[in-house]
Amino acid sequence: MSVRRLAEKQPASFAFTAENLAWAKDRIAKYPPGRQASAVISLLWRAQEQEGWLTEPAIRVVAEMLDMPKIRVLEVATFYTMFLLEPVGRIAHIQVCGTTPCWLRGAEAIKDICQHRIHHDPHHLSKDGNFSWEEVECLGACVNAPMIQIGADTYEDLTRETFTTILNDLAMGKKPKPGPQNGRQQSAPLGGPTTLTEAPTFTPWVLPRPPEPALTDAQAKKPTEGAGQRETPAPTAPLSPAANAPPPKPTDRPGAAAVGPAAAPATPAAPAAPAEEKVSDDLKPAMLTAARGGQGDDLKLIWGVGPKLEELLHRLGVFHFDQIAAWTGDNLRWVDQHLEGFRGRADRDKWIEQAKKLATGWRPTDPAGEKVGS
Repeated sequence: MSVRRLAEKQPASFAFTAENLAWAKDRIAKYPPGRQASAVISLLWRAQEQEGWLTEPAIRVVAEMLDMPKIRVLEVATFYTMFLLEPVGRIAHIQVCGTTPCWLRGAEAIKDICQHRIHHDPHHLSKDGNFSWEEVECLGACVNAPMIQIGADTYEDLTRETFTTILNDLAMGKKPKPGPQNGRQQSAPLGGPTTLTEAPTFTPWVLPRPPEPALTDAQAKKPTEGAGQRETPAPTAPLSPAANAPPPKPTDRPGAAAVGPAAAPATPAAPAAPAEEKVSDDLKPAMLTAARGGQGDDLKLIWGVGPKLEELLHRLGVFHFDQIAAWTGDNLRWVDQHLEGFRGRADRDKWIEQAKKLATGWRPTDPAGEKVGS
């Protein structure tokens, strides 16, 4: 980081406005006795917002209010590039991130525009006094490089063209929209999700059936042949309480009662689930045997439709957005019953509403930055 010093020319004094002074006292009161120094960044920022830049008298006033040595407050002010230590442009002071990610993505082009449109050297005002600029260290949005910061707002994913538009809008008194300038949502992939775009396919885990309890030698032995004879079972070890009750001991007479404990009554079988009612083919929407003109729409632009679902829709005869947009609720029921492993997907992701929007020509890369399905 470059050395940061206070400007040579300084105003004679500084005082918070009545409103800002009340705000500063309330901010200081949020901290317990002896910890008021924790409010130093808040007070310095409010002083900068009031004056446009952070002056030496303002640093002195904040140090006195927080009972801090002036050098400690000066250390904070010179460390953070959010504090502007010299007079800046009336409309905007542009902080250009020059750290490696932004530099690799085109920060030099942004810096070059600043040198030609504002001033060749940083920390100098433009001829009309409306703009100034400087190069700073990382501003914390590397995935959206290159980027700049103006006040509390950041402008990301810049190109020569979009940065020039921002400067022109500011010069005309307009407020550019902060954030990514290429239409994507925050740091999300440009064009929509690239992973987890299809429903997972898996076999539900079923609790394995516990093994049958082992039979003793006596239980496993068949009845002895011969009329009027009965085999005496050998004594057995008691079974675990958690094990199933042993089967009744065999007898030599048909219909004779079993010797030993009575068997537990069998659990009645659960009633079979009613078969799902099949949707009549009368509700089938109009289908095509092939795409019109030999070129179908990219159905994967519908949120939740991946390559497998697109292939399935083609097999059903769906190739265009306007086909889906024309479906009724009954048509949707018929299609849903033919979506094999993707039942419920069409209704959950609102295919009809999405298709109506896509059929008008709207695409996810629209400058408005809307998301499909929104």
